[in-house]
Amino acid sequence: MEKVVERFLRYVKFDTESDPESETCPSTQKQFALGNELVKELKEIGLEDVSMDENGYVMATLPSNLDENKDIKTIGFIAHMDTSPDMSGNNVKPQLVEKYDGKELILNTERGVVLSPSEFPDLKDYVGETLITTDGTTLLGADNKAGIAEIITAMEYLINNPDIKHGTLKIGFTPDEEIGRGADLFDVKKFNADFAYTVDGGPIGELEYENFNAAGAKIKIQGRNVHPGSSKNKMINSMLIAMELNSMLPTAEKPEYTDHYEGFIHLTNISGHVEETKLQYIIRDHSKELFEKKKEVLEQSVAFLNTKYGKNTVELNMKDSYYNMKEKIEPVIEIVELAKKAMFEMGVTPMITPVRGGTDGARLSYMGLPCPNIFTGGHNFHGKYEYIPVNSMKKAVEVIVKIAELNAQ
Repeated sequence: MEKVVERFLRYVKFDTESDPESETCPSTQKQFALGNELVKELKEIGLEDVSMDENGYVMATLPSNLDENKDIKTIGFIAHMDTSPDMSGNNVKPQLVEKYDGKELILNTERGVVLSPSEFPDLKDYVGETLITTDGTTLLGADNKAGIAEIITAMEYLINNPDIKHGTLKIGFTPDEEIGRGADLFDVKKFNADFAYTVDGGPIGELEYENFNAAGAKIKIQGRNVHPGSSKNKMINSMLIAMELNSMLPTAEKPEYTDHYEGFIHLTNISGHVEETKLQYIIRDHSKELFEKKKEVLEQSVAFLNTKYGKNTVELNMKDSYYNMKEKIEPVIEIVELAKKAMFEMGVTPMITPVRGGTDGARLSYMGLPCPNIFTGGHNFHGKYEYIPVNSMKKAVEVIVKIAELNAQ
């Protein structure tokens, strides 16, 4: 189990930040470097059918060690190799904090970066444990290199302990999950699993099979720029129309005012001048009905402004991104129960929560591979305050092993 830490510390040295502006797959060539390392390692520990395709998808198989006549479903375990473009993943310098004392952790003296339990109260749950933190200048990469380390360590443990019986297990590592493309070119047929788990969740015990329905909206507002000294009844200031549009949207449905199953309409980008302004929104809700209503609100607001300021003043391009995997998981809810049982047997209390975001598992579930999400143990993903307790990582390994074992029973 100690190997999970060694692996994780090695993997985070690879800069695998994905790029939403790139049109290639993977979006950054540097993701291939980690992929090649994983292919080499998977072969060394004894997995079969190890491959990485031209798009950076890594797959491997751990064959069943059961009687050939025993019909057991094939399980997949999936994680992603890229890190979020929200913060640099270059030159990551993880720090180990042994026997955490419950006080503030100074991550970077020079920059005054402090990881404090007053701001992140979950830290108090890990007093006495060993934590892995950033050095305050980059993200850590636990999302999702912790998942990769946990899956590979679990596979190696099963190989080295053949007395633990298991069916065929499939391993998949994807690129570009952080920019919403992790499942784009995933070959479900080649993977050939009956169901799978993404090991991409947060704190210990997380088990998720619900996520947002999601859409993205790009809006362009065409104004008319005239010298302000002679602009009466002539100028149309696109920036002011953009402000008007945003003010028409429900204040209580902004992400900073929502939690749990509450959805939102979120302004993610705005840029412009008098002549032209562009906005980008994301729309999210667990309820398909409320999701459609949120899209209608945006459409109706745009229609109103076009009536007020003239046809084609505001141009809306809205597209669905992914859907709530609950619809695909509930018919096979036993795979959630299997993960719950594995956690209980390993002394972990399951926390079944809705994902307030997306996951490769949602897309894969609609591609014919039901795929709930289980914890990695990490906290505060995508930023300099990211950390992960070592014990949580070890428990994730134990849960993966136990899922395989229980499935064979």
